[in-house]
Order: sequence, then structure tokens, then C-alpha cells
Amino acid sequence: MLRHEFQPGRLVAGTVLVAAAVIYGGDAGGAWETPWFVVIPLVVGGLCLAGMTGVVAGQVRRRRGRPDLRGGEAADG
Repeated sequence: MLRHEFQPGRLVAGTVLVAAAVIYGGDAGGAWETPWFVVIPLVVGGLCLAGMTGVVAGQVRRRRGRPDLRGGEAADG
């Protein structure tokens, strides 16, 4: 199995969009009544949170990739 880089922003975005789909699915299935405007703040807020998560993860990744100040190798692990 190929290993890939973990991207927490995509995980957050996917989770929020799946939650929105579950909300609308429950409404369509008759399990509960959901007004149309409920999901808009959920999706917008979730995408903003995913963006912030991606920026923070990028900053952490960039910081870990810097070379050691004592002249050693890069601190990639």
C-alpha cells in the first residue's frame, strides 16, 4: 500500500460535508424536518475550519523540514 502525506484539512472538510449529507438525508427520508438554511452555516464554517487546519498543518510541516541550526541534517525524523 502506498503511503501518502496526512492532510488534516481534507479530513475536516470531508467530515463536515458528510455531516451535511446526513442532515439532508435524514430530512429526505422523513426522519426529521430540516430547514434549508441550517446546512449553509455548517458547510461554510466547516470549510473555514478546514482551511485554517490546512494552514496550521502546512506551517507545522514547513517548520519540521527546516535544517538544524547546529549544522546537522534536516529534522524530518
